[in-house]
Amino acid sequence: MENIQDIIEKIASVVDTHKLSDGRYARWITPGKNNRDTGINPYGCADAANILYTIGRFPSDADERAEWIKALREMQDPETGLFNEGTHHPIHTTAHCMAALELFDAQPLYPAKSLQYTVEPGKLEKFLDSLGWYDNPWPQSHQGAGIYVAMNLSGDVNPDWNRRYFEWLWNEADPITGMWRRGETTRDGTKPLYMHMAGSFHYLFNHEYAHMPLRYPERMIDSCIDMFDRRELPSSFGKCCNFIEIDWIFCLTRASRQTPHRFYDIRERLAAFTKDYLEFWRGADFATDDTINDLHMLFGGVCALAELQQTLRGELISDKPLRLVLDRRPFI
Repeated sequence: MENIQDIIEKIASVVDTHKLSDGRYARWITPGKNNRDTGINPYGCADAANILYTIGRFPSDADERAEWIKALREMQDPETGLFNEGTHHPIHTTAHCMAALELFDAQPLYPAKSLQYTVEPGKLEKFLDSLGWYDNPWPQSHQGAGIYVAMNLSGDVNPDWNRRYFEWLWNEADPITGMWRRGETTRDGTKPLYMHMAGSFHYLFNHEYAHMPLRYPERMIDSCIDMFDRRELPSSFGKCCNFIEIDWIFCLTRASRQTPHRFYDIRERLAAFTKDYLEFWRGADFATDDTINDLHMLFGGVCALAELQQTLRGELISDKPLRLVLDRRPFI
């Protein structure tokens, strides 16, 4: 049993250092080697909300919440309905900001206008088919998953569009790895499997939100356990704040909800990972660690802690239980 309240207090302090005013946050507080913008940022605002929600310090005052909503809404392009930030594709930024607004029970001012063409028969399927499943599965999944979030959280839910979306993914699930896309995860010359796993994570949280079944959960579990046992994850895995950790954890834990396959093997690997992961958190310099002081990367690490606490019952203790935002709405 580990009490992680000391880590949570440090995380809260980092968020506070990025605050510009109510609801307005910087993503970075130092320019760094890439001369990063230290002003208000879509990911700074969205991830401050995400982190505070996760650690139980979400704003409750009505006036303060109104400022958060206003700040996020002001970043939307009224012509396209998209949100923009240079480090990610606009569909990712759009989904991320809309998901943050949902935490406040709010919607964006405009629908995702530039994505609505996919309502036409065949256009959604063509869009999904065009993504780089073979040569760029992780970044391209930001679009393939983000379009579902943008179309649903902007207030224009279309049941037929959603049916087509999940039907396409069902048909394209890979029977060997359990991931997406069929045939591309094992094709000669494709990217390492962990990149396909990180991409598949994005489609998985949409399935979780919509309560949709996985076609091959057993194979997803086998793939994730194998890449851990064979040390086929990145060398930085568990040694910084990133998203690859929550990607791997979530694929294991949520696939496990659909099958009893290797239940105890999963717990064993998660417990082994957690031991090393806490060493990173406890050994990190929160004032200088560049991944901790990027609110977007910090949020990825906080999500990993939240899912580990929920899965390894009684092993990670905090004053308030952590709440994974993905249990409320899709997209991180």
